[in-house]
Amino acid sequence: MLLALASLGCGTEEIVSQSNAPQGECRAVVTTFEGGSRDHLAACSGVSYPMSPPVFGDHYPEWAAYQTYDFPVPLGYLVHDLEHGAVVLFYDCPEGCADEVSEVQAFIEALPADPRCTPFDIDQQVILTPRPGLGSRWAASAWGASITADCFDADLFGQFYADRHARGPEDLCHQGIPFTANPCD
Repeated sequence: MLLALASLGCGTEEIVSQSNAPQGECRAVVTTFEGGSRDHLAACSGVSYPMSPPVFGDHYPEWAAYQTYDFPVPLGYLVHDLEHGAVVLFYDCPEGCADEVSEVQAFIEALPADPRCTPFDIDQQVILTPRPGLGSRWAASAWGASITADCFDADLFGQFYADRHARGPEDLCHQGIPFTANPCD
């Protein structure tokens, strides 16, 4: 089903998205996108994305380290991770969801080692970060696709990861910056 056709910038770029019907108890929806740019912007400069979570677009020159963060990492860094083939997992739990975050952390740790990344001492090219205002409780993005859900379904998110990781336009698995706080604050 075609969901959106949007024009960005000066009307020279079109983004087309297509979604499946909600799946499972968590009502997970996978959406794929075509179009979009991938230019570098000054670090921490203003950037917005026409979808949530973002799946491509202009981004900062550096990228975040593949790890779990307990603060929202600015999207400009995370979109650069996507360009390198990473999968970013997001959550929005205003009332807290430590048990769910622990479940997702165990899910990440159980993913098979990525042979593209093991020479660089990276097991998986995955980031977990909170994202207030996400629009769903859980989501993941990869270059050109996202999954959003009311809860975390390990089978559906695992299939998304299997289908989408290592698919960025720059196949690069070097470690990014291991932020300890929001670098744009």
